[in-house]
Amino acid sequence: MVKTYEITLKTEGFCDMHNITDIVREKLKDTGLKHGMCLIFIPGATGAVTTTEYEPGNIKDYKEFMERFIPSDKPYHHNDTWHDGNGFSHLRSSIQKTSLCIPFKDKELILGTWQNIVVIDFDNRKRTRRVIIQFQGE
Repeated sequence: MVKTYEITLKTEGFCDMHNITDIVREKLKDTGLKHGMCLIFIPGATGAVTTTEYEPGNIKDYKEFMERFIPSDKPYHHNDTWHDGNGFSHLRSSIQKTSLCIPFKDKELILGTWQNIVVIDFDNRKRTRRVIIQFQGE
């Protein structure tokens, strides 16, 4: 059986991170499924989904890391094409990825103690982000 849900998030861009772990857990309860896989997907080319410890220091470290690794103020060829100034956000998204798969067993996501599911907006502006949460199982 497959169950699909969609949520929306208001985001600020520039590595704005949202913890959706509790939302995903609630959606899993709604499915009635006991065992299977959960796919979390963010449509678009400037966002990402991953797991991390969601605490203020780590969030700050993540933003600083991305800025050092793929700076937002560097010239990018993408910007020459579209003149939208968000070439850095496409690179960040392609490296971090736009989907994540997490197994579940006995109606519980299999996550580590401090592991949270997060959506990250890398764009250079505010957005309303769609997030697809799909469960497959029995």
